[in-house]
Amino acid sequence: MAEVTARGIRFHVQTMDPCDPDQASQADQADAPVVVFIHGLVMDNLSSFYYTLAGPVSAAGARAVLYDLRGHGLSERTTTGYSAADAVADLFGVLDGLGLTAPVYLVANSFGGVVALNAALARPERIAGLVLVESYGPAERAGEWTEDMLNTLGKSALVLEYERLADQLMAIGWRQRGRQAQTADALINGTSLLDDLAAVEPIRPVDLAGVSCPVLAVYGEHSDVLDAGKLLLRSVADCTLHVLPGHAHTVLREGTAELLEALLPWLAHQAGTRVPALAGGAAL
Repeated sequence: MAEVTARGIRFHVQTMDPCDPDQASQADQADAPVVVFIHGLVMDNLSSFYYTLAGPVSAAGARAVLYDLRGHGLSERTTTGYSAADAVADLFGVLDGLGLTAPVYLVANSFGGVVALNAALARPERIAGLVLVESYGPAERAGEWTEDMLNTLGKSALVLEYERLADQLMAIGWRQRGRQAQTADALINGTSLLDDLAAVEPIRPVDLAGVSCPVLAVYGEHSDVLDAGKLLLRSVADCTLHVLPGHAHTVLREGTAELLEALLPWLAHQAGTRVPALAGGAAL
């Protein structure tokens, strides 16, 4: 299924069926755990997971579900509706559209963690577990992480609009990056995204204590949001923090192998999947 309409919005969705040989029958596949991937903001889309984690997760025996957030990738762009609450409602709308009502596992990167954590707090009966990769959201006080993000996006807005970055990239033949820049320009300069982000409240320790599902938090050793991971470890009852040496915020792209070494055994323990062999190595 390539599209799901939820809350009146068209979402681009990709699914990868489990390819565990022990789940050969359709009945076995129907009972397979579902892992839903939630990407980050603006220049990101479902492809960041499609080429990194989704394949190994489906090979482990889970059904992988990937979707582009509202306004991102191939999903419909609206002028408003980019708050954390909207993103959570969009997530459950997509799941409902796919007929997925049983608890699912969420794997979230960067701002996707804000969506995943708020989803686990809003509808705990529908979330079986969280994998938070370099995730924003947890903080002691308002503005602790949104200020830097808004400053960065604000600077990007000027570059995209006044330096016509998308046109420049297209002119030198970088079509994929040019299309990404066009999407980013439309999101930042043509929607309520920045205003909606400015209104996002942090998920404070008292709220994190209400997260009832198991959590795996993976952050880079040099990440500027590592404190969020440490706060998760202190505040969530069932949380494992995995810090990747030598990495910063780009763990998903630059530390994929190390990330899988943490993710797949955790998923096997929590969801009963197997741990497939990684490229060039034996099974973990």
